[in-house]
Amino acid sequence: MAVEITEDFVWQVIPPRPRESHKGTFGTVLAVAGSASYRGAALLAAEGALRTGAGIVTLASVEPVLAAAAARLPECCLCPCAAGADGGISPESIPFIQRQKATVLLLGPGLGGTAQSAARAAETRVLVQRLLPSFAGSAVLDADGLNAAAQLLAEGKALPHPMGELILTPHPGEMARLTGLSVAELSADREKIARQYAKKWNVVVVLKGSRTIVAAPDGRACVNPTGNPGLARGGSGDVLAGMTAALLACRLPAFEAASCAVYLHGAAADRAAALCGEYGMLPHDILPQLGRMFAENQR
Repeated sequence: MAVEITEDFVWQVIPPRPRESHKGTFGTVLAVAGSASYRGAALLAAEGALRTGAGIVTLASVEPVLAAAAARLPECCLCPCAAGADGGISPESIPFIQRQKATVLLLGPGLGGTAQSAARAAETRVLVQRLLPSFAGSAVLDADGLNAAAQLLAEGKALPHPMGELILTPHPGEMARLTGLSVAELSADREKIARQYAKKWNVVVVLKGSRTIVAAPDGRACVNPTGNPGLARGGSGDVLAGMTAALLACRLPAFEAASCAVYLHGAAADRAAALCGEYGMLPHDILPQLGRMFAENQR
């Protein structure tokens, strides 16, 4: 039976920042994200990482995304990438992306896929196939990165892994594509399936939804009590992916990073709903509430 994540657990795991620390102490997140169709996804993920303590966040993306990032997020470093199919990141940029210094890779938000074209989906698969195995640190695979991985698994290929730990953050539809199960089958026993595939793939699975399940390959699992239906809109998962990557960069192990991220994401969303309503709140409303929670807990 999965244990429930508690506030006490979160603040025990996330320590105060040492007085003698510097930006290198808290790692570098390299977010490979965004496309002409999904510019906001990259910005939400990057700001989620910045607001959750990463020392440096570098956004690798195409020019329209970087222009928006430069205007909205001056703290974000930029890695310009060539545009490929449908305004997404071209695989031609992979060598340049691989030269970026980073401790955590965030791969997937807004990259584009079959919703744009078969060509875009194919290029996203190449990014996943080549960037994950060549990365020396840990990684978070989200959104279109998960759909690319699902296609690789359907073709009988192995799930690509970085040299460090890997966190997958699927919603039920993405998990169905990854596993070949129906959403109804997943819903029948979410905890069991999350545990099963965490072990099978040697990853931490964050199976999103009401009472998100976090499962580790060693059999540990927890359930998140925070959050509300106001999170049921595009962009919420991008914020969570960035937050998760940041806690990895802050040197939390993958299971703990994912567990703390989902709790804080939901708790900040509960505060946003109290101010804006579940209908009126937006994913970016989570971010200032997150900062207030860190301040209240001297973090």
